[in-house]
This record gives sequence, C-alpha cells and structure tokens, in this order.
Amino acid sequence: MGSPSGWLVVVDYQEVFRDPTSPWTTPRFDEVRPRIRSLVEAFGERVVFTRFVVPDEPTGAWADYYAKYDYFTQAHAIPLFQLSEDPGGRPVVDAPTFGKWVPEVAELVGGGPVTVAGVATDCCVLSTVLPAADAGVLVRVVSDACAGASDEAHDDTMRILGCYAPLVEVTTTAEVLAEA
Repeated sequence: MGSPSGWLVVVDYQEVFRDPTSPWTTPRFDEVRPRIRSLVEAFGERVVFTRFVVPDEPTGAWADYYAKYDYFTQAHAIPLFQLSEDPGGRPVVDAPTFGKWVPEVAELVGGGPVTVAGVATDCCVLSTVLPAADAGVLVRVVSDACAGASDEAHDDTMRILGCYAPLVEVTTTAEVLAEA
C-alpha cells in the first residue's frame, strides 16, 4: 500500500489550543485528533509539525497583541505551547507568527503538493495555506482534520478557502487516505 503524495503539514497541534481553560481553545480539537493521527501515519516520514511560540520581545503590532493576550506571556502558559502528541522524530518548526509558511517549512516540503491539517482553521491554518498557494504550491486542506475557534468560523474559512481553487483544494481525511 502506498501513501498520499507530497507532505503533510500539521499546523499548531498544541495544548494551548486543546486546553479548555485557554483563551485560544478550539472546541473540536479532540474530535480532529484521530484524523490527524491517521494522516500522520499515512504520510510516514513526510510530515512536519509547526508550533506557535511567543517571541521573547514582541515588536510592532505584536506588542499590542500580547498586551491584550498577556495570559500567554506568563510562566504558567509555557507548557501549553508543547505539541499535543509526540512528533516521533519528525521535524517541528517553531514560528512566532500566525502563518507557518516560513522558509524552514517551504524548504522541507519543496514544491508540494502540501496537505494541511491542524488548528485554528480561521487563524493559523488560513494564514499558512494562502502564502503557500501564493508561492505556487498546490495545497489540500483537510476540512475534518482542522478545528476552528467555533464551528461557524471553521465553516466560513472552509468556504473562503474553496474560492481559491485550483490552488487550494478542500478535502476530507477519507479522500486523502484513499490515495494510500
């Protein structure tokens, strides 16, 4: 049996988005976990995890952002930035930005295609997918392996991403796994 083509990018699969006490919780996080696990298994070694991190010294508008969300600059929040599962030796790319289409990720995945899963659909996933598409990489977003700040935000984002076809394809876990 084969595996899906390209790379899987698992965006910000972190405790800060799973923990129900976090201001950034994504309510359906635990529901997407089995699908993300299935995708990770199917892609094997062609998986990269990203991780949102708070910069030591926020600059520009980020300074205002962390003034509003100072919860995340406190020592109690540090464990929340860990991945929710062991990446199993696969690369983990940290970035202090919403979008994770950073040079390290682009170098790892090459020309694509790229399959994207993770959280939050309406923030970090969206902010990762659009620059990748702008770079000419075919991006597949696995709708049922992403979770948003709310169901409405998730659904709205999927509708918006669907407008970027054929650069961006909205798909499902079953469709991706059927390639394997």
